[in-house]
Amino acid sequence: MSNMQITPMAGKAFGATVSDIDVRNMSDVEFALLHEAFLEHGFLLLSDQHLTEAESTAFGERFGELEFGGLPMANQKKHQDGTFGEIFDLQSQLMRTNVGNETWHTDSTYKPISSKVAMLSAVIVPDEGGQTELADLRAGYDELDENTKELISNLSAFHSTNYSQANDLGDFPDRNGEGVYGTVYHGEAYLRPLVKIHPETGKPNLFVGRHAFGIPGLSRAESRSLIRSLLDHVVGDDSRVYTNNWIVGDTLLWDNRRVLHRARPYDYKEPRYLIGTRVAGDPATELAYYPEDPEAEAGRKALAEELEHLRHETKDRMYGATTATF
Repeated sequence: MSNMQITPMAGKAFGATVSDIDVRNMSDVEFALLHEAFLEHGFLLLSDQHLTEAESTAFGERFGELEFGGLPMANQKKHQDGTFGEIFDLQSQLMRTNVGNETWHTDSTYKPISSKVAMLSAVIVPDEGGQTELADLRAGYDELDENTKELISNLSAFHSTNYSQANDLGDFPDRNGEGVYGTVYHGEAYLRPLVKIHPETGKPNLFVGRHAFGIPGLSRAESRSLIRSLLDHVVGDDSRVYTNNWIVGDTLLWDNRRVLHRARPYDYKEPRYLIGTRVAGDPATELAYYPEDPEAEAGRKALAEELEHLRHETKDRMYGATTATF
């Protein structure tokens, strides 16, 4: 008999805390209950877990095939012995990417197959700031007026991190980068509907974030205005936004098919180390198309045209329409 307690977040349209559980030693029955709560609430906060990178990976694998597991998300260089050294400069691509994540987004919509579950576990947190915020795309859709629901019912937007970094920060990453940056800033753009039917609950929600741009059939100005208005609507009500003030040992997991998230700023000279694990989506429901498919050319063309606009419009933003050199 499980002692697990699931308590909905007070005053919020989504989310729950889970207590009296050790995710390292969950039975199949306990995991089934946890997974049911995850689908119902959209995100779960599990305190006092203190997961290692390997344990984060193992927990993530219970949800499905991983995009990656137990990845150290830190602002410091990690040594082979597991210790951390120098803090990365804000001009580095790593920190430019981290700062970009301070804008509302969903994970991996910029890849052929978007993500199902994301998980973060806190190891080192700054004294102030550095929170993770979540926003409920399902409640956001539910509260739209009927005219807007009808307007967006058959519309889609392209998704690209090359776009979002340029648009938000004036950062133009090298599209021929190696390693992790080559899988993130690859010059492709994937078309995804503005209204997503959740594959497991069957409920509709908005599906927009910082990576979304270029709605086919609308002018550039109309597309930008509509995407911004939908995002502002979702995060414009306190009941649809949750701020997690990290405590060492916390594990936070959310449904990327329903929930937006963003990091919050902090003193970047302070160390911050979270462990990240991300579960891949089901290709049957999360696949847009692959780069070699004929549909991909429209995304590449839309992205190239949009980046040309942004090169002239973002010189006054944080990184001044530049490319990191390290």
